[in-house]
Amino acid sequence: MGASSSYTANSDFLDDTLDRGGISAAQLLIITIALLLNIVDGYDVMAMAFTAHSIGEALQISPAHLGILFSVALAGMMIGAMFIAPFSDIIGRRKMLLISVSVIGVSVCLTGLATELWQMIGLRAITGLGVGSMLASLAAISAEYTPSRYRSLAVVTITAGYPLGATLGGFIAAPMIPVYGWQSVFFAGGAATLLMVPAIYFLVPESLQFLLAKRPANALQTLNLALTRMNKPTVSELPPVPETAIKEKANVLSLLTEDRRVKTLTLWSTFFFCFICLYFLMSWIPKLVVNAGLSESQGVYGAVALNGGGVVGIITLGWMSARMSLSKLIGSYLSLAALGMILFAAVSDSLPLLPILFIIGFFQLGGFTGLYAVAAKIYPTEVRTTGVGWAIGLGRFGAVVGPYVGGVLIAGGYSMESNFFLFALPLLIAGALSYRLAVK
Repeated sequence: MGASSSYTANSDFLDDTLDRGGISAAQLLIITIALLLNIVDGYDVMAMAFTAHSIGEALQISPAHLGILFSVALAGMMIGAMFIAPFSDIIGRRKMLLISVSVIGVSVCLTGLATELWQMIGLRAITGLGVGSMLASLAAISAEYTPSRYRSLAVVTITAGYPLGATLGGFIAAPMIPVYGWQSVFFAGGAATLLMVPAIYFLVPESLQFLLAKRPANALQTLNLALTRMNKPTVSELPPVPETAIKEKANVLSLLTEDRRVKTLTLWSTFFFCFICLYFLMSWIPKLVVNAGLSESQGVYGAVALNGGGVVGIITLGWMSARMSLSKLIGSYLSLAALGMILFAAVSDSLPLLPILFIIGFFQLGGFTGLYAVAAKIYPTEVRTTGVGWAIGLGRFGAVVGPYVGGVLIAGGYSMESNFFLFALPLLIAGALSYRLAVK
């Protein structure tokens, strides 16, 4: 028996423990905090999109350079997810969350004080590093505190916080910018993020599966404390690990073993193509709407419509995932989003902008968010955060490409319709790839 033996033993113990009885208030609180963290994360990342027009005018930054600002944050998220997030498989999910959220909060507040392009580039890169290192731990710890039958729903639900935060952020930013300036958007987001640090410290315990797989000092005491808070029976000793079990090292090579290679590469490719389109839209919708002759507030509400549709789409996909194949649902959602973008590009004059953005967001963000649940299901505990982190990280290379290419196209005079048609193509590819993931 190899590493899978200890994984199976630990998983059987936890599934039996977590599936016994209903979901406790402590478990719901962990999921709620993860949801809130994703909400403030969505706000923090989208703050640049909401303020791009004002920052460009105030600091005399061209659209191409604004594209760099979008891309550098996403590059930071990519690096954080690939190279920092895996450390949570070593130090624990809880410690990684505390460090990451603190870094995000401070850097977002400081962004509101920036007066030069280079300052904003550095701070957005730091924010991205924090966000990238946090997201994989959120998905992992949410899955690891949820009964097996609700796991996909829990991961999809907490990830819905990202577009929800972007949606709420639009309603906050639109009236705030004319009165208090673009800086206030970052001050509000940074303060809200820092308020989550004590919530994590006092209310989020360490991952149960991490405690069983890694067995740090005081693992039994920490495990029983968490079980007591969940009204679950405590244990007198940790479940035994088979003597022949070999602890699997959490690194990228462990994701490319013969039995995982095909699914890992397919997952990475799906994230990559999906990110290209998603972050183009999330970064540039407000600016495209303004360029089309509408007001800055209408541009912000365009982003609100996209993200609001995403929230509804994510909740719908989460509900349907308990009844249908998750990968087939994702493939259908992404394909329909691409067709919606192509339809809008072809007949935009006869379609209302905000409703069509809502529909595109419903299918695109709904399908994209389901990929987090797929990633959490594919990998065992020992490499779960590493697996999710590398999928998000390599995928975010597409998130770097999308906004930058969008900035170049917009600076070159390409219309909103032309951009929609071009960026629907990678989304069609992502939809086709997701069918191959074959996750129930």
